[in-house]
Amino acid sequence: MQLKSCCIYSTGVLSILLLIAGISLVLSNVFPHTLQSVVKQEVVLKNGTEAFEAWENPPAPIYMQFYFFNLTNPLEVLDGERPAVLEIGPYTYREYRPMEQVDFQENGTKVASVNTKTYIFQRDMSRGPESDLIRTVNIPAITVMEQFKDNLVFANLISSYMKSENEGLFTTRTVGELLWGYEDPLLKALKLLKPNLDDVFGLFYKTNASNDGEYVFFTGQQNYKDFARVDTWKGESKLDWWTSDECNMINGTNGASFHPVITKNETLYMFSSDLCRSMYALYEEDVTVKGIPGYRFSPPSEVFANHTVNPANAGFCVPAGNCLGSGVLNVSLCKQGAPIVMSTPHFYQADEKYVQDVFGMRPKKEQHQTAIDINPLTGIIIQAAKRLQVNVFVEKMSYFSQTGNVRTVILPVVYLNESVVIDDASAAKLRKIIVEQHVVENIPFMLIGIAIIMGGIFMFLMCRQNVSESTTAERQPLLSS
Repeated sequence: MQLKSCCIYSTGVLSILLLIAGISLVLSNVFPHTLQSVVKQEVVLKNGTEAFEAWENPPAPIYMQFYFFNLTNPLEVLDGERPAVLEIGPYTYREYRPMEQVDFQENGTKVASVNTKTYIFQRDMSRGPESDLIRTVNIPAITVMEQFKDNLVFANLISSYMKSENEGLFTTRTVGELLWGYEDPLLKALKLLKPNLDDVFGLFYKTNASNDGEYVFFTGQQNYKDFARVDTWKGESKLDWWTSDECNMINGTNGASFHPVITKNETLYMFSSDLCRSMYALYEEDVTVKGIPGYRFSPPSEVFANHTVNPANAGFCVPAGNCLGSGVLNVSLCKQGAPIVMSTPHFYQADEKYVQDVFGMRPKKEQHQTAIDINPLTGIIIQAAKRLQVNVFVEKMSYFSQTGNVRTVILPVVYLNESVVIDDASAAKLRKIIVEQHVVENIPFMLIGIAIIMGGIFMFLMCRQNVSESTTAERQPLLSS
């Protein structure tokens, strides 16, 4: 009887101890913190780690899609009417972007490399062949005109030559020529005066099977938040295109990798050589991709807002004080003087003026927003889409009759959608990690559940014992009588 009571009370004590232990573990977050510590130590750019292998040669297929804006009313535009464009695309390329010339530095705390990108045309994923014709603004011509618009002598010479060659404000070229380059007659003529001038123009000329310069990244060995963060680009730790130190900062990663253990209130910084600047993204919503939970981060409208909305952006006004509206960025200083203006596709999140200035602009968040979906524990990108639009600043120039009576307008040329979705093999590995994560994080709740069950057993046994004792006590008087 005593042994039985001892077992019952032991069950009760054990249930209380398990309950206390479970609640303590829940409140202290011991298991989640332990799991996070393990992940922080493993996600490092170091030979032999899965993080390094994925960084060096991304396993997920990356696609670059180009959507061109075909100008449908060139004569009317020269007469001062609103431009009308028709979106044509996509023209899709498979993108390969391995890290090459990898060199670890400073005891493995930093790693230098170049990110070589190669684009292979995917006809089956495209609207048409690269030979499709697109009518758009003549970027080489307008660049030359902008540079000499205040010089009467040179302007007249260039204008006369353009007339003799039947060169105007607009041109019709193939998709392949506009993207990867063609010999421009005006640039070829100017090369006689400037032998170092390149007479080939293309929006992405010299970017195929090439890189944008050497990067030095932090490996995350000393601090997990420094994982893949850019230390220098082309040997410099800051830019020199903009008019403030803040705008010239190189912040964050290159947008292809992020540190592990990401929270919803975090700001993710990225440096984009395409945009010639750093930018940031904020948490937007929870998502699920191939059964993997993630956080969606996207750049808020303040990133490209006018300085009146976001004073920190005053440094992006070039020359100093020459500010455009919200949603557009003048990048001519880092594009060899070409009057290029970057924006989001269809001027999404830009001032309504830019949308109304061009017929055919239909901004939609789902199609035109840049978004990055990240698994918060590992920092692995499970889905992403970088969307940018290349525009040209067009205006009437009195010394160039080729500009006619054109309105001052930011005219869209092409927008790109660089997208990736985690591959099936990587997704399977990540789902396994997530299952392990759930098991580890739920151990305290399992202990609480066991404690409750044992507590219930204890109560049942106690009640049963009390009933047994009371029955025995009632029988004893009857026997004595």
